Amino acid sequence: MDIDDILASVDRNDVSTPESTQLDHQLLTRFWVAERGVSELLPWPEALMNRMMERVRKQIETIEDLASSSSDPTITTTTTTNNNNSNSNNPTLNLKLSILQTDLSRTQYLLRSILRQRLSKLTKHSMHYLLRISSASSQQQQQTPADSQTNDQQPEDSIPDLTAVHDPSPLSTQELDFLRAHQTLLAGHFGASFLSSFPAQLRRLDDNAGGVSMVQGPDAREVVFVRCLVEKVGVVVPPGDGVEVETVGEEMRMGDVWVVRWEGVREAWERGEVEVL
Repeated sequence: MDIDDILASVDRNDVSTPESTQLDHQLLTRFWVAERGVSELLPWPEALMNRMMERVRKQIETIEDLASSSSDPTITTTTTTNNNNSNSNNPTLNLKLSILQTDLSRTQYLLRSILRQRLSKLTKHSMHYLLRISSASSQQQQQTPADSQTNDQQPEDSIPDLTAVHDPSPLSTQELDFLRAHQTLLAGHFGASFLSSFPAQLRRLDDNAGGVSMVQGPDAREVVFVRCLVEKVGVVVPPGDGVEVETVGEEMRMGDVWVVRWEGVREAWERGEVEVL
């Protein structure tokens, strides 16, 4: 059964049910594996992350409450019977705390690993993602050759204006804020270090003179291991390498594990038809 069919049968409004928790953790693990396996930044799963962060917050509160109750100095025993009851209850409480902390650490590890991987991709291809999520009119204005001939051109002018962007996909809103601040600092550093001594037309960070863009994006031709989750999936062959138009090559069958280019199964992954291993 496809994971989407399972999720459809679960009430997503109640994040405290065991079924919801288990399925969300499975989705988080799958997303973590996929984020580490592909070269480009995957769409930010906002709803999933919000649910996971809410569970983390509640679990931290539960652990703190249990830890404080176990060490509360007001809870003392004055008789031998009470002492025996306290000694018999402490091991159970300590075991429960240990299990909760282990489960919390597991979830926090996945969340930290996802964020670190995404930050690595963002800083490596910062201009690529800034230009990708900016509006078409903003991109055209930022990349007009006539604008690059001004004498006061600075590297910071290459950063597109994203104030009017409502959908920062594939980034989250916080990632977009970080990316713009990071690229602004980087452009200022480049300008102060060496670009200020260049001619004005050579100071831009998104120069595409001669039809060659200096902005490099992730390589979608890198290979990934994928497993087919549906009856059959066709591997897309994009134009290039002797292929003039996009075609659909060989088909994967359910349960098959293939090594294919990411660009050939990207859309299938987005539809939930394959999973990255």
